[in-house]
Amino acid sequence: MPRFSVVVPAHRAQGFLRPCLESVLDQSFGDVEVIAVDDASPDACGAIIADLAAADPRVVPVRLDRTGGTGPARDAGAARASGDYLVFLDADDLMAPGTLAALDTRLGRTGDPDVLLYDHERFTVWENVQESGDGDFLAAAGERVFTAADLPDCLACYPAAWNRAVRRDFWTSRAFSFGAAPYADIAVATRVLTAAPRIACLDRVCVRWRKRRSGSVTTTRGAHHLAVLDRYTEVLAGLSGDAERAALYGQMAAVLMAVGEDRLTPQAAPDFVRRAGRLLTDHRPPGWTAPEPKEARWVRAAGTGSYGRYRAALGVRALATQVAKRLRSRKNGLARAAYQRYYRLRLRRPLDPGLVVYAAYWNRGVSCNPAAIYRKAAEIAPHLRGVWVVNKRDRDALPPGTEHVVVNSRRYWDVLARAGHLVNNANFTGNVVKRPGQTYVQTHHGTPLKHMGMDLRARPAVGKGMSFGRLLDHADQWDYSLVSNQHSAEVFDRVYPSGYRTLPSGYPRNDVFYAAGPDDVRRARRSLGLAPGTTAILYAPTHRDYQREFVLPLDLERLARELGPGYTLLVRAHYFYGQSPQLEELHAAGAIVDVSGHACVEELCLASDALVTDFSSLMFDYANLDRPIVVHAADWAAYRAARGVYFDLLSGRPGETPGAVAHDEVSLAGVFRGGAWRGEAAGALRAAFRERFCGYDDGLAAERVVRRVFLGEEGLVPYRPLADRHPAPSPASLTDPSPAPAVPMP
Repeated sequence: MPRFSVVVPAHRAQGFLRPCLESVLDQSFGDVEVIAVDDASPDACGAIIADLAAADPRVVPVRLDRTGGTGPARDAGAARASGDYLVFLDADDLMAPGTLAALDTRLGRTGDPDVLLYDHERFTVWENVQESGDGDFLAAAGERVFTAADLPDCLACYPAAWNRAVRRDFWTSRAFSFGAAPYADIAVATRVLTAAPRIACLDRVCVRWRKRRSGSVTTTRGAHHLAVLDRYTEVLAGLSGDAERAALYGQMAAVLMAVGEDRLTPQAAPDFVRRAGRLLTDHRPPGWTAPEPKEARWVRAAGTGSYGRYRAALGVRALATQVAKRLRSRKNGLARAAYQRYYRLRLRRPLDPGLVVYAAYWNRGVSCNPAAIYRKAAEIAPHLRGVWVVNKRDRDALPPGTEHVVVNSRRYWDVLARAGHLVNNANFTGNVVKRPGQTYVQTHHGTPLKHMGMDLRARPAVGKGMSFGRLLDHADQWDYSLVSNQHSAEVFDRVYPSGYRTLPSGYPRNDVFYAAGPDDVRRARRSLGLAPGTTAILYAPTHRDYQREFVLPLDLERLARELGPGYTLLVRAHYFYGQSPQLEELHAAGAIVDVSGHACVEELCLASDALVTDFSSLMFDYANLDRPIVVHAADWAAYRAARGVYFDLLSGRPGETPGAVAHDEVSLAGVFRGGAWRGEAAGALRAAFRERFCGYDDGLAAERVVRRVFLGEEGLVPYRPLADRHPAPSPASLTDPSPAPAVPMP
């Protein structure tokens, strides 16, 4: 029987669940079972639980057939528990390191009390840490063992399930349960304390409570928050002493203020204020004063009993907010203001459900996932009209006949105002407002090895100068976020925290790797002038945020010399850097083929026999081809320190390293000349890497998006099993020298 049973209910928390469970499993005190309850979650919570359960027998998976909410999920987990103590933890929170060891020590020192209260801290998406407010009481309680009647102020501690350990025998003997009622934490947290013969405290932060921006019941505005008034009414009726009611009052005032300020719809607010006002007035202890001016102002306003007087009492702050917004808006220039006026007028026009606006790579042209969706829509939804957004300097490079608008032109603002669908792999330029009825598809443009989104706040070499507020504003506009694997789903959900739906469609741009045949591979090689029999190595180094200019990580002239005849280096610099004089010189000298300006990276992948890269996300796409990948990572330590990474690319562990690793030109050439690049060990690593990161890429991604998003079809086109996927053949497997027909590549 374990010492602790940690119950974790999970629903729509795939971006946070794995770190949460790992924060328990990685505790130094290991005598624990983790009962992870999948509350019929529509995302990958169940798969994450199954994955961790397969790796660690301490994880006990529980699956509910239908969603019941946090309360029933906790009850189901508690019913399966076998530990001495029940500990609850929400799926988006973290257990602080050393917590279980500290709990065990404190419990043992006090003879295993019925309840052990401990501290927590709140942290926001901005990583702002807020103290709980319970620390003073917990410190003052010291080593005492007491009842709620002895120390009524224990009832003022934040009313949560996850800031107290409860002896399981005590829990079951009193038949405690959360049930399905909203805000059940308040009632259960209070009843556990008032019923406990022995309570102890631990003055230590044990839980890091993540305050989510969206995606939870708490952050969803609505009338369901009126239930908090019912819970406090029930709790107050169950308290026998005035001291206990007085202790609870301050906690109640703070919770009601939080609900009244941020969680109600306009329709629910009047009823809430009237009822809250009566509750606060009827139970106010003599001489009570709010600890903060903000709370005192809110309690006074609610206590008026009138919603009109309540709004008037808080109107000064609202007016100040409006003035601040007006001052910020005046920073716009006259030209921008004129376009914005035009845009606002167009926003009043009806939406055109048949109009789809596409953009890619900050309006550089037709490419990446949006381009693949655009082509598939033309095939299976021809009634839709696709229009591309492009920068003025890039419009001449568009494919002939591409309907487009130039950024910040009148037509740009017109189509953005009226389009039924918006598709982008980055962000739209300007103050674009997503209208009700519009659907915004964020396709992204890579699998995250490096830190992304809000994680960059801790990376000054990258995040300095970024507007994270604007980043969150953009994420708030998304309706769908496309991913090609579960790793991306978890990372994006966490670092772009908003209310969009993650669509496990696969990356549409990778469909071509399964649609292309032998003739497409031959044509791609011919277009690059590759001689028959040559081994074409695509070298694609990524961008370094700490380097202003492109610096070749490899001495390519030496590498070509070390490789010798029979090899051709196709070198593609990152698009952030533009043209490289150094590469142009090497190209002119015949040492390499500079393909940095090539319009289609997928065609380069098809033409190549192997990929050499460092930290580029191209490796995840290339893995679909099941061709060798070699990692050159001479500056891995510097890159990891500056940018931050989500896993160790050089670990050599299956699912992390995609193939052979080399650190300089000599060893890299040796990997090819000695055959390690396509050896058995490299193949095994590539297979594990492909299984982890190509899970949803099967050649049908674009069709999934078009059918689900544009055509409104329920469900997703079924995935092809990995074993049944047949990517384009490798160049080495093609023995037919006959010329291939000129089939246009996407």
